[in-house]
Amino acid sequence: MTPQERARMNARAAKGLVNLVLAQSAMLLIAALASWLVAGGYAALSALAGGLIYLIPSSFAALHMLVKIYSQANAGALTFFWTQALKIGGTLALLALVVRFAGTYLVWPALLVGLVVVLKGYVLLLVLNKLR
Repeated sequence: MTPQERARMNARAAKGLVNLVLAQSAMLLIAALASWLVAGGYAALSALAGGLIYLIPSSFAALHMLVKIYSQANAGALTFFWTQALKIGGTLALLALVVRFAGTYLVWPALLVGLVVVLKGYVLLLVLNKLR
């Protein structure tokens, strides 16, 4: 692979990572707004918390991959595996913290909607034909 091909591939991968995080953020805002309109303030905050439970670790994973791309470090399968493992662990830890500290104010259906919507943020990219 020539350096130019590698640079193009890295730029495309970086753009895809950034687009994914932006799509997940947009979907989270839509879910929080819809929850607020349907069920009120606590539901909106629960949806926001649910989405952030996944968006925060996902953003850190994307940032880690961007650093690997631009530092010219070899990001192999093991790096990807550990990044995904830390993302799942971070998601579970944040979920436990939200459940622990939100208490009775937590609206579970809204939290789950926020979480699922952010998990499926790539669907927005598919709809907009930005995922290639």
